This record gives sequence, C-alpha cells and structure tokens, in this order.
Amino acid sequence: MTRATSIPDTMTIHVPFRVVKRGGRKEMQLPEGTAQPRQADNTLVKALARAFRWKRMLESGEFATITELAEREGIAPSYITRVLRLTLLAPDTVEAILDGTHGPEMTLARVLEPFPLQWSLLVGHFR
Repeated sequence: MTRATSIPDTMTIHVPFRVVKRGGRKEMQLPEGTAQPRQADNTLVKALARAFRWKRMLESGEFATITELAEREGIAPSYITRVLRLTLLAPDTVEAILDGTHGPEMTLARVLEPFPLQWSLLVGHFR
C-alpha cells in the first residue's frame, strides 16, 4: 500500500538582507561573506567623469577659473570645487568605484563631505 504525501500550499523562505540607500537608489545588501554581484554606483561614476572633465577644461585653459566654469555649467562654484577633489583619490580607489568593488559606505555624499581634521578618521570611513 502506498502512502500519499502531502505537499504544502505555501512555503516560507527567509533571506537575510537589508535595504540601503546608494547613489540615491535603494539597494539590497546581503550579509557579509555572501557573494554579491559587482555593480558600479552610477552616481559616483558620473561624478568622477565630471571631475576629470572639469579638471581637463581648467588645465587646458578653456576656463581660467572655477567661477567661469561654474557659470558655464550652471552649477555653484563650491559644488564644482568639492567634485574636483575626486580627482585626488588614489588610483586604486578610483578603480574600485568604476568596478563597483568599493564598499557600500562609499557614496557620493560621503566623499563630498569636507575632510576631517585628522586624516585617519577619513581613512577609517572607507574600510
């Protein structure tokens, strides 16, 4: 005599994750040690591209001052100055941003914050 097995109508699966804001978007973050697909933060990548473009425009003499550049771009000079600081990031940091391998704590808002008086505080931010 065969015994009939019952199949449940529903099944619950628990997947631990948290939702974080990254570059103005909400993103699912899986627990440490879980393989996560690489995905570049488009907001950070765009800011890097703008920073290097603006730097090139200033160095070439196309614009004599940040104020002139800001007027042309329709952006506040203080914002351009903060974004231009991205050109001073270490090459491996730039590469990590472009590859999407930087940590979730590295956001555009965070990298545009003023540098702390103690450099070690900033370095600890991104580890």
